[in-house]
Amino acid sequence: MADSGLNPGRIPDALLLVVASCPHCPAVLASLAAMAKDGMLGRLEVVNVAVHPEVAEALGARSLPWVRIGPFELTGLRSRPELEEWARRAGSADGMADYFHTLLKDGELARVRAMIEAQPELLVELLPIVANPEAGISVRIGASATFEGLAGSAALQALVPRLAELAAHDDARIRADACFYLGLSRDAAARPALAVCVNDADAGVREIAAEALDELG
Repeated sequence: MADSGLNPGRIPDALLLVVASCPHCPAVLASLAAMAKDGMLGRLEVVNVAVHPEVAEALGARSLPWVRIGPFELTGLRSRPELEEWARRAGSADGMADYFHTLLKDGELARVRAMIEAQPELLVELLPIVANPEAGISVRIGASATFEGLAGSAALQALVPRLAELAAHDDARIRADACFYLGLSRDAAARPALAVCVNDADAGVREIAAEALDELG
């Protein structure tokens, strides 16, 4: 057996939806089957949606091939190296953050919001995007829209201490975003960090911090 590079306790299972008319399904199936043989997958389940359309409907799968590796849902033709990378991420602490970054980069904001609305504790996985000065504008906008949708929520309020740390980041854009999200928290615990930022060296940070304090009332 090949060395999977995964912790045995974190080897993910995979589910693949296929149909006979799908031109890319055989290649994805072959890659996943080889990964299962090499120990990178604990179990591989394959469903022919022509026979069981209810499975695709329940999962919201609208294009094939559709594969789920651990918590990650992927569609379309995927190479074996790409599938292997997602299998590794399924067993890593940063995997979900990477997944959200990829989805937002690909314009899948609705999927990110749906996942976080279903599991609000996943909101924390957007913090690496907030803290990344190299994150693209579409990714940052998507993260912002998701935070706005959870304004005043317990999930956002739980992130106030970490957002307060980001409000002291070296990068002004990160400080500004952190201040904005602190305001959205509607939590009085955000006030001390914002009070510091109203005297920030950057005018944009000062303005957003002042608006955030007003948001807190």
